[in-house]
Amino acid sequence: MDEITKIKDLTPSSRRVNVVGKVVVLGEPKEIKTRFGEDKSVSEVIVADDTGKITLTLWDDQTKDIRDGETLKIDNGYISLLRGHMRLNVGKYGSMAESEEEIEPNEELDMSEKEYEYQYNNYNNRYGGNRGNGERGNGNRGYGNNNRRSNYNRNDDNEE
Repeated sequence: MDEITKIKDLTPSSRRVNVVGKVVVLGEPKEIKTRFGEDKSVSEVIVADDTGKITLTLWDDQTKDIRDGETLKIDNGYISLLRGHMRLNVGKYGSMAESEEEIEPNEELDMSEKEYEYQYNNYNNRYGGNRGNGERGNGNRGYGNNNRRSNYNRNDDNEE
């Protein structure tokens, strides 16, 4: 059996995690339009283990057989940030199945409650995260000279 990650040990950069949790809140599906213009159904399910709870985002028919109080095993899941809050995801390379494991859920620690900075966001890390190399990622997104940035530390000629 693959190593199980406890919910309290999840971080915004967690990838390829295996989590076992009991469904403590089964949200109603909502119809949304994705950034690609597709209509999708999304549900938020709160799962908890003996260390804490987290919001699990499920798309389309991933929710069809889930019941309140059921224990789920998520294999190869990952964490994403939604408006700065952690969400556990199954994704296309992961899987989710019912588990026979008995869990006494701890709902005291909500891992989706804390707000994180977007430094963990993959988009920012690839296309403008601060790399300190003076090129892309220096605050001007690589478009021309940003005078506010280039004049910011120029005091060497004007010392009193």
